[in-house]
Amino acid sequence: MPRTAAALRDSSSPDLRDHLIGVAERLIAQRRTDKLTVRAIAREAQVADGVLYNYFADKEELLAHALLAHIEAAERQLPEPPRPGEGALETSLAGYLRHILDLHERILPAFAGLLGQPKVLARFNGWPRSKKGDDLRQTLTAYLDAEQRHGRIRAGADTRAAAALLVGACYEVVLPRLLQPAVEEPLDVAAEFLDSLVTTILGGIRA
Repeated sequence: MPRTAAALRDSSSPDLRDHLIGVAERLIAQRRTDKLTVRAIAREAQVADGVLYNYFADKEELLAHALLAHIEAAERQLPEPPRPGEGALETSLAGYLRHILDLHERILPAFAGLLGQPKVLARFNGWPRSKKGDDLRQTLTAYLDAEQRHGRIRAGADTRAAAALLVGACYEVVLPRLLQPAVEEPLDVAAEFLDSLVTTILGGIRA
């Protein structure tokens, strides 16, 4: 069980840094954007205002770390996406797209809450892949490349273009919710839509 904030208040250990990230991540997850000030975060964490600057260059760096922690927590809550080479390709790829949509349903409210703090998003986007991982198109391209190596996608097929088309279709579904952060209804995407999308990508549209 983590130590309490009171015990951490005068500590210089890494635990306090993690505690601050955890508090900020909780505020982001709860969409409490009015609490995303240095003073409000410090009060939630039960530390003095200046303590944040012992661990972070500024508030934006703290919130960028908190956003990353929120994404990682959302990923841990979801089942693993299908593995390349397992099951029917159509079913596997549709399952991978469902995983993408489920993840974005969990993380988009956090991004929506931070639209009023563009410096935080800029700090997050400016981090290298080694820090925040691949972006969605790179991840899906890697999955398609693996399927290609398994011989289930035609050799020479442009997996990057296919990934871009699939990601674009997913974004068309989820991005409108970014502009409606108060929407509470679960994201409803019919399985038929994903099946049709996968069939079209894998089969092409040339007569």
